[in-house]
Amino acid sequence: MSLLPTLITDTPISTNYRIDSKLTSRLSLLAVAVVGSLSLIGCQKPAETSAETNSTATKTETAETATTPAADGDTIKVGILHSLSGTMAISETSLKDTALMTIDEINANGGVLGKQLEPIVVDPASDWPLFAEKARQLLTQDKVDVIFGGWTSVSRKSVLPVVEELNGLMFYPVQYEGQEQSENIFYTGAAPNQQAIPAVEYLMSPEGGSAERFVLLGTDYVYPRTTNQILRAFLKSKGVAETDIMEEYTPFGFSNYQTIVGNIKSFSTGKKTAVISTINGDSNVPFYRELANQGIKASDIPVMAFSVGEEELRGIDTSLLQGHLASWNYFMSVKNPVNSGFTKKYKKYALDHKLPNAEKVVTNDPMEATYVGINMWKQAVEKAGTTNVDKVRISMGGQTFDAPSGYTLKMDEENHHLWKPVMIGQIRADGQFDVISKTPKVIRAEPWSQYIPK
Repeated sequence: MSLLPTLITDTPISTNYRIDSKLTSRLSLLAVAVVGSLSLIGCQKPAETSAETNSTATKTETAETATTPAADGDTIKVGILHSLSGTMAISETSLKDTALMTIDEINANGGVLGKQLEPIVVDPASDWPLFAEKARQLLTQDKVDVIFGGWTSVSRKSVLPVVEELNGLMFYPVQYEGQEQSENIFYTGAAPNQQAIPAVEYLMSPEGGSAERFVLLGTDYVYPRTTNQILRAFLKSKGVAETDIMEEYTPFGFSNYQTIVGNIKSFSTGKKTAVISTINGDSNVPFYRELANQGIKASDIPVMAFSVGEEELRGIDTSLLQGHLASWNYFMSVKNPVNSGFTKKYKKYALDHKLPNAEKVVTNDPMEATYVGINMWKQAVEKAGTTNVDKVRISMGGQTFDAPSGYTLKMDEENHHLWKPVMIGQIRADGQFDVISKTPKVIRAEPWSQYIPK
């Protein structure tokens, strides 16, 4: 049995979905308050005092008042919280599709606890306050037992106080800046020590070109700024002078990179220079096009991207971008039986559901992290024998999964982060990556960086 997802949005996406036109007419007071707090770089580490015990009891009581466990009904409801419109749709739509594919696969194999999973899809439309409002809706109105979603850190930080207040559970599938740890979030993307730091170490190595000067270029929000704060401190610890670090930010949806790329060319004069890109969303397309327009090759100024993968490269003529780099924990091109099955399943899902450009769909790191997260949650629910958040939280610790990356990933028992490998990929002319460096084993995440204060 395959349950069609319920899509709650103001814009019809597919005729297979039930449409609810209520979406953007208002923002909750909580959502507005969350946005007001987003200038803070990170969350405080959870307190290890009696106050935490009291707050946990309060959260559980609040959640029990607000929701009835979906597992008591005919299905188990699962929330899918990804932007299907706006600047982040280029990256997040494929995560929604991966989640639905994974749910279909689980349902075809008997579901969870003998029940089918029922996906509830909402579109926060790249609107950060709306992430908080839609998360609250999923937990209190739609009665979901878990939420899978988010891409940007500002979206995650919008949702965090909601899931903590209501004792909900969220799985976040994208690399991020760290400096955060919540009992109500499981982080299946990379922490900085599983992506950013190893990537810069590679660029400084002889194999990576022995870069001496660095451009920190990102979208203007919490993930790039905090990551670059960590990287600036790391570079200084390695003897890189302040004058050899250029840092610049652009808004979401920015498209005119002509001046910025020109400045990068000027800055690179005299020393081997590399760009560390934390540009997110559809701005990646004009950035890479401008690199090509100004004749910048990877052999001149390599770009190491943290938020560009196979999906983003589908909209670019990659023949001019060969040799530029990305740091992830998975690439579609890795060869192993698990990945072969994963990519074939997604291609079949795309064709069966008539996704746009289904013949050319790709997989990427956040898609793999989504797939791993949903399967780990399933395993944890079955181990706990219930969808109860407090019990699932406990059973998540130590869960393992043989991932498409070719590694067995583990959910850390203490910090809610995955142990993951680190890979460096080099862009090919066909938009795929050659994996040119990878760790021999998975690396434990360090959510709290040693390079900046907690």
